[in-house]
Amino acid sequence: MDPEVNVSRPVSARVWNYWLGGKDHYAVDRRAGDEVARHVPGIAAAARADRQFLGRVMAPLVHEGGIRQFLDVGTGLPTADNTHEMAQRLAPDARIVYVDNDPLVLSHARALLTSTPEGATSYVDADARDPEKILEAAAATLDLDRPVALMLLAILHLFTDDAEAARIVGTLVDALPSGSYLVLTHACLDVDATRTAMRVWNGSGTPHPIRARGADRITGYFDGLDLLEPGVVSCSRWRPLPNRWGLPDEVMTFGGVARKP
Repeated sequence: MDPEVNVSRPVSARVWNYWLGGKDHYAVDRRAGDEVARHVPGIAAAARADRQFLGRVMAPLVHEGGIRQFLDVGTGLPTADNTHEMAQRLAPDARIVYVDNDPLVLSHARALLTSTPEGATSYVDADARDPEKILEAAAATLDLDRPVALMLLAILHLFTDDAEAARIVGTLVDALPSGSYLVLTHACLDVDATRTAMRVWNGSGTPHPIRARGADRITGYFDGLDLLEPGVVSCSRWRPLPNRWGLPDEVMTFGGVARKP
């Protein structure tokens, strides 16, 4: 075990991996995940809906938006159909930069993240609270003068201060050129079960408490951008397709995609 990996308290990336059916988690994470799921049976469905949302946004980004560069902040642990796999499946020359600061995520990223010969995949060990560092490091792999898809999937609710969350989004989006996209998902208070999930998770002893926000506030992260239809909605309702998990019609995670004019 990596000595930097803390197994005394549940960690959001590992619990998320557990809900997705992955293998990179510990007993403390499984206990926390099961406790949240006991109170909120739909929590694993929300995690899976977020992953399916990622799959559905790829074709519009690559085929309609012409995107070949992806900056995925808050990567989480690798599972099936990661950003680089889905992007390079559609565009082999796609270039992807993953960003996270969890030691376990870093160790797996070094071992598991690969690339097509035509494209590139790299990893930045950085905290989302330091967007300037992220941009500087990402520039080694991405051309930030060309459009980039900024992926902020299920990460902003880990920042309980509204101003800090807005600053992170604003700094990253402002640095990207016209034609770039923001892809964002977030735990949403408009779904009743979200409050219970937040209370149970925040009481689990995690070092990563969450703050869910309403759909109006989530939509505010897209201010100044052109939202794609259908706007900010439950992830399961964003251009839905038949799914292998049989997800419910509405889940706690809402998402949207927008283009920078």
